[in-house]
Amino acid sequence: MRELKKITTDQLRLGMFVTELCGSWTDHPFWNTRFRLASAGDLEALRRSPVTELWIDPTRGLDVDETEATPSAPTRAACAERIERELLAHAAPLTVAETLADELPRAARVCRDSARAVDAVFAAARRGDRVDLHALQPVANAIAASVTRNAQALTSLARLKRGNDYDRLHAVAVSALLCALGRALDLPAAECEALTLAGLVHDIGKAALPAALLEKAGKLTPEEFALVRTHPLAGHDILAQAGDTDPISLEVCLHHHEKMDGTGYPHALAGAALSRYARMGAVCDVYDAVTSERAYKAGWDPATALRRMADWGSAHFDADVFRALVGVVGLYPLGSLVRLESGLLAVVSDGAMRHADKPIVTALYCTQRDAPVPPRRLDLAANESDRIVAREDASLWRLPQLDEAWAGAETLQALRATP
Repeated sequence: MRELKKITTDQLRLGMFVTELCGSWTDHPFWNTRFRLASAGDLEALRRSPVTELWIDPTRGLDVDETEATPSAPTRAACAERIERELLAHAAPLTVAETLADELPRAARVCRDSARAVDAVFAAARRGDRVDLHALQPVANAIAASVTRNAQALTSLARLKRGNDYDRLHAVAVSALLCALGRALDLPAAECEALTLAGLVHDIGKAALPAALLEKAGKLTPEEFALVRTHPLAGHDILAQAGDTDPISLEVCLHHHEKMDGTGYPHALAGAALSRYARMGAVCDVYDAVTSERAYKAGWDPATALRRMADWGSAHFDADVFRALVGVVGLYPLGSLVRLESGLLAVVSDGAMRHADKPIVTALYCTQRDAPVPPRRLDLAANESDRIVAREDASLWRLPQLDEAWAGAETLQALRATP
C-alpha cells in the first residue's frame, strides 16, 4: 500500500511529488496541488507562502532525507481518523420535512430560476447600473423553502456546477448553505432570511473584475491575485449604492474572505473582530468553492473537503460554525465516494442527515475483483454486515455517473439545462 509522508516546507526539495498542501486553498499560488516539484521558482513560491506542511508521495518522486524526517509526524491515516472522530462527535444534523427523492426535482427548478435572477443582477452590476436587490427576494424565499423541506437537496445540487455556471450557482449554493447554517445555529427566522439573500450577493464584487481573469485556467500572477482580492470591497460598494441594503448582506459580502487568525482579506480581521455572519459566510464560501469544478482546478470530493477544512482548523474557521456545517451537509455528504468494509466502492446517496456515519449508499465497484458492479443501494443503518471504512478520492477511480447515482438522470438534466 502506498504510504504518503507529511513534511514541512523546509524539508521540501526539487524532485519530490506533492500530493496535498496542508493549508487553505487561498494560501498558495498553485491551481493544482498534485504535481512533481521541478521548478526552483515553484519551490521558492511554496516556501514564501503561508503553507508550512504538505504531503509527498515517495513512490512517485524523491523521499525526504531521513536525517531531516520528523519522527513524530502523524500518518495520514491517523490524521484522518482523528478528524473523523471529532466531526462525528459534534455533528448534529438538521431534521427533514421531505424525502430527498421528493425534494430533488423541486430543488433543480429552484437552481434554474435562481441562476437566471442572479445573472440579471450581476449583469446590471457589470454595466454599472444600480442593482435591484428586491428582485432577488422571491428567489431567496424559494431557496429558504427548499432548505426547510430538505437542506441536502439544494445544497448538494448547486455544487454540481460546470464551466460558466460557476459564479451564478456558487451564489445559489452559498445562499442555501447560509440558510441551512442559520437554522442549525438556531438563529431567528429573520436572520436566516437575511443570510439567504446575503449568500446570493456575497460575490457581486466579481462583476467589477475582468471576465478573462475570472476564467483564467492557469496560475494567477501576483498582480492578478491582488486584483481578485479587491472583489469584497468592490461588492460592498455595489451593495451600498443599491440603497436599503440589509446590514447582513453588506457584512457577508465584505468579510467572507477573512480568517480567524487574521490572515484573510480585505481587512485582516481576527477572532472577536469577526462577526458571526462573516464567520458563517467564510465557511460556506470555502466549502462550495473547493467542492466545485473550476476553470483552473477539479473540485474536491465533498467528504475530502470536510476533512481538509477540519485539518486547517481554528486558524481559518470558527469551530462552532464549522461543526454546524458538518451537521448541515453530513459527515459523508451526498455524492461522496466511500470504501466499505466488504471492499465495495459506493457513492453516498441519501440518509446522510439521518445517520452521520451510516448513510444510504449506492455500490458501484468491487475493489476485490477490480470491476464495476450493477448499482445497488445499501442502507448502512440497517445493514450490520457492512460499514464505511474510508473516504475515497473519486478522481482516482474511473467511475462514470457518480452524480447520477444519487441525484438521478432527470434531475441532472433539468439542472444542467439551467440558462
